[in-house]
Amino acid sequence: MPPDSDSPLMPHGGYENLRSYAVAEAVYDATVVFCDRFIDKTSRTHDQMVQAARSGVRNISEGSGAAATSKKMEMKLTNVARASLNDELAKDYKSFLMQQGLRVWPKNSKPCLAMRERLKHDIFPGLPPAPKGKIVLTGLAGLAEFVSKADPELAGNAMLCAVNQASYLLKRQVQSQSRDFQENGGFTERLHATRLQARAQQQGVPLCPVCGQPMRRRTAGKTSSQFWGCSAYPNCKGTRDIEP
Repeated sequence: MPPDSDSPLMPHGGYENLRSYAVAEAVYDATVVFCDRFIDKTSRTHDQMVQAARSGVRNISEGSGAAATSKKMEMKLTNVARASLNDELAKDYKSFLMQQGLRVWPKNSKPCLAMRERLKHDIFPGLPPAPKGKIVLTGLAGLAEFVSKADPELAGNAMLCAVNQASYLLKRQVQSQSRDFQENGGFTERLHATRLQARAQQQGVPLCPVCGQPMRRRTAGKTSSQFWGCSAYPNCKGTRDIEP
C-alpha cells in the first residue's frame, strides 16, 4: 500500500496482487496434496517439502509487510522465498522423479512448454472439455486438483513447472526491489527527508517543486539576486522565486 504523504513509512503490503504470490500459494496447496499422495507421511522428506513450499509463500507476505520500515528486510525475505522454492523444493521434486525411475521433462520439451503455458493462466482460455477418464490441467487454479488425480510423472513434472515459474517471478521481484532501492532509497533516508520537510514547514521554508526537499536561499552569481534553490542541488536543480 502507498504510504500517507505525511508518513515516513515506505510503500508496503498488497502482496495478494502479486503473481509471484499467487503461484507460490498454488504451489504450497498442491505440494500438500502431492506429498500426502506420494510421500510417506512419517518421513522427513514429507515435512521438509511442505515446509519449503510454506516458506515460499509466507516469506513473500512477511517481506511485503516488512517493506514499510526496511527495504533490506523486504529483499532478504523475498530472496528466502525464492531460495526455498528454487534451491530446496525443486530439487526434492526432481529427486522424487529420478528415484521413482520417472522422466524429468527437459525444459524446452513439448510437454513441459505446454504445461508452463497452462500455468501462466488461472484458468486456461478456450480449453475444450477433457475426454472422459483423462486428467487435464485447467490452469494454475486447478493445480492441486490435477495433482490429486494425475499419475506421479505428470504430477511431479507439473509441480516442477509451477515451482520454476514461482522462482523466476521471485527472482524478477528481488531485482525490481533492488532497482527501487537504488533509485528511491530506503526507510532511513525517507525518515530523514520527512523530518527535514517538517522542520522546513515550521520555519516557513518552501519545499522544492521538483523533489519535495526543503529549499535554501541562494544568490545568482551574475545578478546577485536571491532565489530559492533546492537543498539537494546538484542532484536536483529545482528553483522558485522569493516572494516579496
